[in-house]
Amino acid sequence: MNDYRKKRKSSTSLWVAIGAIILIVLLIVWLTMADFWHDTDVAAFLTPAGFSQALSFLTL
Repeated sequence: MNDYRKKRKSSTSLWVAIGAIILIVLLIVWLTMADFWHDTDVAAFLTPAGFSQALSFLTL
């Protein structure tokens, strides 16, 4: 009985890991295609100059 639970838990964690990897790959593909088509609706993109301005704003 104990071996059965261990094997079942091991196979479950394997499928969770595979699913997580697939989701990460799909997210990277989605973001890459959105960037390629200039369809990113990200208003909070910070360039290095914008990042320093944002930090100075936070210290006020």
